[in-house]
Amino acid sequence: MSRFRCPNCDYVYDSERGEPREGWPAGTPFDQIDPDWCCPDCGVREQQDFEALEGANS
Repeated sequence: MSRFRCPNCDYVYDSERGEPREGWPAGTPFDQIDPDWCCPDCGVREQQDFEALEGANS
């Protein structure tokens, strides 16, 4: 399981849950997400801006 946080709004992407509304099904590893993908909550930060949460694996 990996979890990554948007530094702008604190949205968390959890690879176990994915983000189906954005096209990323459950189980999609964070490193397989398009680097140009923007945060679905604030739309400000891109995938490469997200910060790994403690204990997270890509």
